[in-house]
Amino acid sequence: MKREFLIREYEASLTDFGKYPGARSIEELLRFGLAVIDKPPGPTCQQIDAWIKKLLELKKCSHGGTLDPRVSGVLVIALNDAVKLMPLLLKSDKEYIALMHLHKEVDEEKLQNVIKKFIGEIEQVPPKKSAVARKARKRKVYEIKIIEKEGRDVILRISCEAGTYIRKLIADMGKYLGGAHMQELRRIRSGIFTEDHAVLLQDLVDAYKWWKETGEEKYLREIIYPGEKICDFTKVIVIKDTAVEAICSGAPLSSAGIIMVEKGIKENDIVCILTLKGELVALAKALISSEEMLRGKKLAAKIERVIMPRGTYPRFWKTKSKS
Repeated sequence: MKREFLIREYEASLTDFGKYPGARSIEELLRFGLAVIDKPPGPTCQQIDAWIKKLLELKKCSHGGTLDPRVSGVLVIALNDAVKLMPLLLKSDKEYIALMHLHKEVDEEKLQNVIKKFIGEIEQVPPKKSAVARKARKRKVYEIKIIEKEGRDVILRISCEAGTYIRKLIADMGKYLGGAHMQELRRIRSGIFTEDHAVLLQDLVDAYKWWKETGEEKYLREIIYPGEKICDFTKVIVIKDTAVEAICSGAPLSSAGIIMVEKGIKENDIVCILTLKGELVALAKALISSEEMLRGKKLAAKIERVIMPRGTYPRFWKTKSKS
Protein backbone atom coordinates (compact mmCIF):
# COMPACT_ATOMS: atom_id res chain seq x y z
CA MET A 1 0.00 0.00 0.00
CA LYS A 2 1.51 3.29 -1.12
CA ARG A 3 1.08 6.08 1.41
CA GLU A 4 0.93 9.80 0.63
CA PHE A 5 2.04 12.24 3.33
CA LEU A 6 1.68 15.89 4.15
CA ILE A 7 4.97 17.20 5.57
CA ARG A 8 4.88 19.62 8.49
CA GLU A 9 8.62 19.66 9.18
CA TYR A 10 11.73 17.97 7.83
CA GLU A 11 13.54 16.10 10.59
CA ALA A 12 15.41 12.82 10.91
CA SER A 13 15.79 10.60 13.97
CA LEU A 14 19.32 11.36 15.11
CA THR A 15 19.06 9.79 18.56
CA ASP A 16 20.22 6.34 19.64
CA PHE A 17 16.88 5.63 21.27
CA GLY A 18 14.43 3.07 19.92
CA LYS A 19 15.05 0.64 17.08
CA TYR A 20 13.82 0.18 13.52
CA PRO A 21 11.25 -2.70 13.54
CA GLY A 22 13.21 -4.57 10.87
CA ALA A 23 16.32 -4.52 13.05
CA ARG A 24 14.72 -6.24 16.04
CA SER A 25 16.09 -9.49 17.42
CA ILE A 26 13.98 -12.66 17.46
CA GLU A 27 13.46 -12.18 21.18
CA GLU A 28 12.10 -8.69 20.51
CA LEU A 29 9.82 -9.99 17.74
CA LEU A 30 8.43 -12.61 20.10
CA ARG A 31 7.82 -9.85 22.64
CA PHE A 32 5.85 -7.72 20.15
CA GLY A 33 4.92 -9.66 17.06
CA LEU A 34 2.11 -11.11 14.96
CA ALA A 35 1.81 -14.57 13.44
CA VAL A 36 -0.81 -15.72 10.95
CA ILE A 37 -1.97 -19.30 11.37
CA ASP A 38 -3.96 -21.41 8.93
CA LYS A 39 -6.38 -22.81 11.50
CA PRO A 40 -7.53 -26.37 10.79
CA PRO A 41 -11.08 -27.58 11.47
CA GLY A 42 -11.38 -29.10 14.94
CA PRO A 43 -9.64 -27.09 17.65
CA THR A 44 -11.08 -23.92 19.11
CA CYS A 45 -9.24 -20.62 18.73
CA GLN A 46 -8.61 -20.66 22.48
CA GLN A 47 -6.87 -24.03 22.12
CA ILE A 48 -4.68 -22.60 19.34
CA ASP A 49 -3.75 -19.70 21.65
CA ALA A 50 -2.87 -22.09 24.48
CA TRP A 51 -0.71 -24.30 22.25
CA ILE A 52 1.23 -21.35 20.82
CA LYS A 53 1.70 -19.82 24.25
CA LYS A 54 3.14 -23.08 25.57
CA LEU A 55 5.22 -24.09 22.56
CA LEU A 56 6.74 -20.63 22.00
CA GLU A 57 7.20 -20.04 25.74
CA LEU A 58 5.15 -16.84 25.75
CA LYS A 59 3.62 -15.00 28.68
CA LYS A 60 0.44 -14.33 26.72
CA CYS A 61 -1.07 -14.44 23.25
CA SER A 62 -4.49 -13.90 21.74
CA HIS A 63 -6.29 -14.22 18.41
CA GLY A 64 -8.00 -11.54 16.35
CA GLY A 65 -11.46 -12.67 15.26
CA THR A 66 -12.82 -15.99 16.54
CA LEU A 67 -13.51 -18.92 14.21
CA ASP A 68 -15.86 -21.73 15.19
CA PRO A 69 -14.14 -25.10 15.80
CA ARG A 70 -15.35 -26.54 12.46
CA VAL A 71 -14.22 -23.45 10.50
CA SER A 72 -10.73 -23.21 8.98
CA GLY A 73 -8.59 -20.40 7.66
CA VAL A 74 -6.74 -17.20 8.49
CA LEU A 75 -6.28 -16.62 12.22
CA VAL A 76 -4.08 -13.70 13.32
CA ILE A 77 -2.25 -14.34 16.60
CA ALA A 78 -0.84 -11.48 18.70
CA LEU A 79 2.25 -12.45 20.71
CA ASN A 80 2.96 -11.05 24.19
CA ASP A 81 2.75 -7.23 24.17
CA ALA A 82 1.07 -7.29 20.73
CA VAL A 83 -2.20 -8.24 22.47
CA LYS A 84 -2.56 -4.47 22.96
CA LEU A 85 -3.38 -4.38 19.24
CA MET A 86 -6.59 -6.37 19.68
CA PRO A 87 -8.91 -3.34 19.13
CA LEU A 88 -7.65 -3.06 15.55
CA LEU A 89 -7.39 -6.80 14.86
CA LEU A 90 -10.93 -7.45 16.04
CA LYS A 91 -12.41 -4.64 13.93
CA SER A 92 -10.71 -5.60 10.67
CA ASP A 93 -12.88 -6.65 7.71
CA LYS A 94 -13.09 -10.35 6.88
CA GLU A 95 -13.50 -12.47 3.74
CA TYR A 96 -14.78 -16.04 3.50
CA ILE A 97 -15.42 -18.92 1.14
CA ALA A 98 -18.66 -20.61 2.16
CA LEU A 99 -20.45 -23.71 0.93
CA MET A 100 -24.20 -23.13 1.06
CA HIS A 101 -26.56 -26.08 0.67
CA LEU A 102 -30.03 -25.22 -0.62
CA HIS A 103 -33.00 -27.22 0.67
CA LYS A 104 -34.74 -27.11 -2.70
CA GLU A 105 -33.82 -26.47 -6.32
CA VAL A 106 -33.33 -22.76 -7.09
CA ASP A 107 -32.37 -21.26 -10.43
CA GLU A 108 -29.36 -18.95 -10.54
CA GLU A 109 -31.37 -15.83 -11.43
CA LYS A 110 -33.49 -16.13 -8.29
CA LEU A 111 -30.38 -16.88 -6.23
CA GLN A 112 -28.67 -13.73 -7.55
CA ASN A 113 -31.72 -11.61 -6.79
CA VAL A 114 -31.84 -12.86 -3.20
CA ILE A 115 -28.10 -12.33 -2.74
CA LYS A 116 -28.52 -8.68 -3.76
CA LYS A 117 -30.91 -8.17 -0.83
CA PHE A 118 -28.08 -9.01 1.58
CA ILE A 119 -25.39 -6.74 0.15
CA GLY A 120 -24.99 -3.49 2.06
CA GLU A 121 -26.07 -2.87 5.64
CA ILE A 122 -27.94 -5.79 7.16
CA GLU A 123 -29.37 -6.51 10.60
CA GLN A 124 -28.46 -9.70 12.45
CA VAL A 125 -29.38 -11.28 15.76
CA PRO A 126 -26.37 -13.34 16.95
CA PRO A 127 -27.03 -17.10 17.19
CA LYS A 128 -27.84 -18.72 20.54
CA LYS A 129 -24.36 -20.23 20.91
CA SER A 130 -22.55 -16.90 20.42
CA ALA A 131 -20.62 -15.24 23.24
CA VAL A 132 -22.34 -11.87 22.79
CA ALA A 133 -25.76 -10.57 23.79
CA ARG A 134 -28.54 -11.67 21.45
CA LYS A 135 -29.58 -8.20 20.37
CA ALA A 136 -30.16 -7.08 16.80
CA ARG A 137 -27.10 -5.30 15.39
CA LYS A 138 -26.15 -3.87 12.04
CA ARG A 139 -23.26 -5.12 9.93
CA LYS A 140 -22.04 -4.35 6.42
CA VAL A 141 -21.72 -6.98 3.72
CA TYR A 142 -19.53 -5.62 0.93
CA GLU A 143 -19.79 -8.43 -1.60
CA ILE A 144 -21.35 -11.87 -2.10
CA LYS A 145 -20.16 -13.59 -5.25
CA ILE A 146 -21.18 -16.98 -6.61
CA ILE A 147 -17.99 -18.93 -7.38
CA GLU A 148 -19.69 -22.15 -8.43
CA LYS A 149 -23.14 -23.74 -8.35
CA GLU A 150 -23.76 -27.43 -8.73
CA GLY A 151 -27.26 -28.66 -7.99
CA ARG A 152 -28.18 -27.46 -4.52
CA ASP A 153 -24.60 -26.72 -3.50
CA VAL A 154 -23.35 -23.15 -3.96
CA ILE A 155 -19.83 -21.89 -3.27
CA LEU A 156 -19.86 -18.22 -2.24
CA ARG A 157 -17.14 -15.63 -1.67
CA ILE A 158 -18.30 -13.22 1.04
CA SER A 159 -16.56 -9.99 2.04
CA CYS A 160 -17.95 -8.33 5.16
CA GLU A 161 -17.49 -6.24 8.26
CA ALA A 162 -16.03 -7.87 11.37
CA GLY A 163 -18.64 -9.51 13.56
CA THR A 164 -20.84 -10.73 10.69
CA TYR A 165 -22.18 -14.24 11.32
CA ILE A 166 -21.90 -16.13 8.03
CA ARG A 167 -23.94 -19.12 9.21
CA LYS A 168 -26.77 -16.73 10.14
CA LEU A 169 -26.36 -14.80 6.87
CA ILE A 170 -26.81 -17.98 4.85
CA ALA A 171 -29.77 -19.11 6.94
CA ASP A 172 -31.42 -15.71 6.48
CA MET A 173 -30.91 -15.90 2.71
CA GLY A 174 -32.45 -19.37 2.87
CA LYS A 175 -35.72 -17.90 4.10
CA TYR A 176 -36.20 -16.47 0.61
CA LEU A 177 -34.99 -19.64 -1.13
CA GLY A 178 -37.00 -22.38 0.51
CA GLY A 179 -34.34 -23.06 3.13
CA ALA A 180 -30.54 -23.18 3.19
CA HIS A 181 -27.72 -23.89 5.62
CA MET A 182 -23.97 -23.41 5.73
CA GLN A 183 -22.16 -26.69 5.15
CA GLU A 184 -18.52 -25.52 5.22
CA LEU A 185 -16.69 -22.25 5.85
CA ARG A 186 -13.14 -21.02 5.41
CA ARG A 187 -11.79 -17.55 6.19
CA ILE A 188 -9.44 -16.39 3.46
CA ARG A 189 -8.71 -12.86 4.72
CA SER A 190 -8.59 -11.00 8.02
CA GLY A 191 -7.86 -7.32 7.42
CA ILE A 192 -4.70 -7.18 5.31
CA PHE A 193 -3.72 -10.76 6.14
CA THR A 194 -4.61 -13.40 3.55
CA GLU A 195 -4.00 -17.11 2.99
CA ASP A 196 -0.64 -16.13 1.48
CA HIS A 197 0.50 -14.94 4.94
CA ALA A 198 -0.84 -17.99 6.78
CA VAL A 199 1.27 -20.97 7.88
CA LEU A 200 0.43 -24.23 9.57
CA LEU A 201 0.80 -24.33 13.34
CA GLN A 202 3.45 -27.03 12.89
CA ASP A 203 5.47 -24.73 10.60
CA LEU A 204 5.56 -22.08 13.33
CA VAL A 205 6.61 -24.58 15.96
CA ASP A 206 9.29 -26.13 13.72
CA ALA A 207 10.75 -22.69 12.88
CA TYR A 208 10.87 -21.81 16.57
CA LYS A 209 12.56 -25.07 17.55
CA TRP A 210 15.06 -24.72 14.70
CA TRP A 211 15.99 -21.24 15.93
CA LYS A 212 16.34 -22.47 19.53
CA GLU A 213 18.51 -25.43 18.51
CA THR A 214 20.67 -23.89 15.77
CA GLY A 215 20.37 -20.10 16.10
CA GLU A 216 19.09 -19.91 12.50
CA GLU A 217 16.54 -17.05 12.37
CA LYS A 218 15.51 -17.12 8.70
CA TYR A 219 12.43 -19.32 8.94
CA LEU A 220 11.03 -17.70 12.08
CA ARG A 221 11.51 -14.22 10.62
CA GLU A 222 9.45 -15.28 7.61
CA ILE A 223 6.55 -16.16 9.93
CA ILE A 224 6.56 -13.55 12.71
CA TYR A 225 5.81 -9.96 11.71
CA PRO A 226 6.70 -6.91 13.81
CA GLY A 227 3.64 -5.55 15.61
CA GLU A 228 3.87 -2.47 13.38
CA LYS A 229 2.41 -4.58 10.57
CA ILE A 230 -0.94 -3.64 12.12
CA CYS A 231 -0.40 -0.09 10.85
CA ASP A 232 -1.22 -1.33 7.35
CA PHE A 233 -4.85 -1.30 8.57
CA THR A 234 -4.85 2.43 9.29
CA LYS A 235 -3.63 5.90 8.44
CA VAL A 236 -0.51 6.98 10.32
CA ILE A 237 1.00 10.06 11.97
CA VAL A 238 4.78 10.38 12.38
CA ILE A 239 5.98 12.35 15.41
CA LYS A 240 9.20 13.91 16.68
CA ASP A 241 11.54 11.98 18.97
CA THR A 242 10.96 14.72 21.55
CA ALA A 243 7.22 13.95 21.62
CA VAL A 244 7.45 10.17 22.08
CA GLU A 245 7.77 9.89 25.87
CA ALA A 246 5.03 12.48 26.41
CA ILE A 247 2.65 10.30 24.36
CA CYS A 248 3.78 7.20 26.29
CA SER A 249 2.92 9.09 29.48
CA GLY A 250 -0.63 9.69 28.28
CA ALA A 251 -0.42 13.21 26.86
CA PRO A 252 -2.62 13.99 23.82
CA LEU A 253 -0.85 14.67 20.55
CA SER A 254 -0.65 18.31 19.49
CA SER A 255 0.21 19.52 16.02
CA ALA A 256 3.51 20.85 17.36
CA GLY A 257 4.77 17.31 17.91
CA ILE A 258 4.03 16.12 14.36
CA ILE A 259 6.57 15.64 11.57
CA MET A 260 4.16 14.38 8.91
CA VAL A 261 0.65 12.98 8.54
CA GLU A 262 -0.84 10.63 6.01
CA LYS A 263 -3.33 12.20 3.62
CA GLY A 264 -7.01 11.42 4.10
CA ILE A 265 -7.26 11.34 7.90
CA LYS A 266 -10.71 12.49 9.04
CA GLU A 267 -12.04 13.43 12.46
CA ASN A 268 -12.70 10.35 14.63
CA ASP A 269 -10.54 8.03 12.48
CA ILE A 270 -8.40 5.57 14.43
CA VAL A 271 -4.75 6.18 13.52
CA CYS A 272 -1.35 4.75 14.40
CA ILE A 273 1.25 7.11 15.84
CA LEU A 274 4.77 6.22 14.73
CA THR A 275 8.28 7.37 15.58
CA LEU A 276 10.68 8.50 12.88
CA LYS A 277 12.14 4.98 13.03
CA GLY A 278 8.72 3.49 12.26
CA GLU A 279 7.99 2.19 15.78
CA LEU A 280 4.39 2.10 16.94
CA VAL A 281 3.91 4.48 19.87
CA ALA A 282 0.13 4.44 20.32
CA LEU A 283 -3.30 4.00 18.78
CA ALA A 284 -5.22 7.26 18.74
CA LYS A 285 -8.45 8.91 17.59
CA ALA A 286 -8.00 11.84 15.22
CA LEU A 287 -9.59 15.07 16.49
CA ILE A 288 -9.06 16.99 13.25
CA SER A 289 -8.28 16.25 9.58
CA SER A 290 -4.83 15.69 8.05
CA GLU A 291 -4.78 19.22 6.65
CA GLU A 292 -5.73 20.80 9.97
CA MET A 293 -2.94 18.90 11.73
CA LEU A 294 -0.40 20.86 9.75
CA ARG A 295 -1.71 24.21 10.96
CA GLY A 296 -1.14 25.89 14.32
CA LYS A 297 -0.85 24.06 17.64
CA LYS A 298 -4.23 22.39 17.95
CA LEU A 299 -4.71 19.03 19.60
CA ALA A 300 -4.44 16.58 16.74
CA ALA A 301 -5.33 13.24 18.32
CA LYS A 302 -6.57 11.69 21.55
CA ILE A 303 -4.61 8.64 22.70
CA GLU A 304 -6.76 5.51 22.83
CA ARG A 305 -4.08 2.98 23.80
CA VAL A 306 -0.35 3.42 24.46
CA ILE A 307 1.68 0.61 22.87
CA MET A 308 5.33 1.58 23.43
CA PRO A 309 6.73 0.99 26.95
CA ARG A 310 7.55 4.16 28.87
CA GLY A 311 11.25 4.95 28.99
CA THR A 312 11.99 3.73 25.46
CA TYR A 313 12.72 7.39 24.63
CA PRO A 314 13.85 9.95 27.24
CA ARG A 315 11.82 12.85 28.59
CA PHE A 316 12.53 16.03 26.68
CA TRP A 317 10.11 18.32 28.51
CA LYS A 318 11.09 20.30 31.58
CA THR A 319 9.31 20.18 34.94
CA LYS A 320 9.00 23.23 37.10
CA SER A 321 11.17 23.07 40.21
CA LYS A 322 9.56 23.82 43.58
CA SER A 323 10.61 27.15 45.06
